[in-house]
Amino acid sequence: MKRFHRVAAVFAAAALLTGCAGGTGGGTDPGDVNPEGEIEPREISWLLSRPAEGATITIMQQLADEYAADHPGFKLNLITTPDRPSYIQKYETLAAANKLPELFDTDATPYAQQLAEKGQMVDAEALLKDLGYYDDYRENALNYQRFDDGSLYMIPFEFQLEFFWYNKELFEEAGVSVPESLDDFPALCTDLRAAGVTPIALDGQDQWPLERYMAYQPFRLAGPDYVQGVKTGETQLSDEVGTKSVEWLSDLAEAGCFDEGFSSTGYADAQALFTSGKAALYNIGTWELGNLATEALDEGVRDDVDFFTLPTVADAATEPNEYVVSSGIGMAVNAKTYDPLVRDFLGYALERYPELYAETGALSPTTNVQTAVPENATPLYEKALMAADDLGSSLAMPWDTQLDPASNTRLQQELVLLLQGNASVDEFISTVDTTIAENAPKYFG
Repeated sequence: MKRFHRVAAVFAAAALLTGCAGGTGGGTDPGDVNPEGEIEPREISWLLSRPAEGATITIMQQLADEYAADHPGFKLNLITTPDRPSYIQKYETLAAANKLPELFDTDATPYAQQLAEKGQMVDAEALLKDLGYYDDYRENALNYQRFDDGSLYMIPFEFQLEFFWYNKELFEEAGVSVPESLDDFPALCTDLRAAGVTPIALDGQDQWPLERYMAYQPFRLAGPDYVQGVKTGETQLSDEVGTKSVEWLSDLAEAGCFDEGFSSTGYADAQALFTSGKAALYNIGTWELGNLATEALDEGVRDDVDFFTLPTVADAATEPNEYVVSSGIGMAVNAKTYDPLVRDFLGYALERYPELYAETGALSPTTNVQTAVPENATPLYEKALMAADDLGSSLAMPWDTQLDPASNTRLQQELVLLLQGNASVDEFISTVDTTIAENAPKYFG
């Protein structure tokens, strides 16, 4: 019954959007980024998967209101679904019905690439170049949004670096130091456990944080392209790189690296474990600078917190300054409803957005603005910002944005079993390889 109501609601949303996504005879060629015609103000919609009170939505609404003041009749309708699984269901249902609104959020997933190949998305690289903004963007911010073939169909609104935050005092009490290699993690966890400390706080409920750990060893051992072979079934986890990666995860479990009951620990609870001094490590991105690098952090641990970047391994294929760097979920532009109005509004908004976003204390996806450091920031805040200026070009892509949906869901389930000790290394590899072999051909054609 619940499933029926959820699906019904999605189709209701599709019907609602039919009226606001019609356009005025917009272009259908994804490369026609500067269509001819008059700017005729109307309501356009943006299907979002972002926090309703977050900086991106707040700023874009402000810019839309300013634009509307000069273009009577214009309105930006924000359709927000912060819960990612629910959003993906809505997004894919609307896409299948060919009823996506003018703007919509999407990661650079295989599904999104299929939409682009069908001509349903405007060429974002061509659009940014035509508007004169392309060269302002950080290379890594754009590259995170690219498909496997290098094409760019999403516009970034964020720029995030992911670090391992750690408690220096807990490290000192346990007699451990910052790991130089990923292979040092099991011993590190063992020593922290012996000192009575939870080694790593993990949001297992949302699954993506655990999947990050799946990506680390392959990225260091074989580079960013490894996942491309795995997701299509051309490469199996049973090979040397995959086996070592799964064995490493199993070693983390055996060493008790994660908090007990991690699979039911939510985002806020995982963060609280670290910020209360009960966990020694927390792997999270710069979107949490306000909580981890300002006086908002409990003064009992404030002076003990520091961070390090993803450790390397022997004979690594990637450099120490290459790790998980993302530009968040991107915004795609519907080619079907694209017209002079949509182009003009985006031109207006993208010109001013970076400065307003940087004023919030966040890293802009562009390099032409300077991030404002809050008055209550600790020295870690600027240290984190400076890391953005020393990055390599390889990105550790989150596997949840790469695998086909069915295989990704099964991988997440099996990761929990592996790290709970309920699946062996061989069982995990066999199950995941078999699942991908069954699903990838159907998905990737």
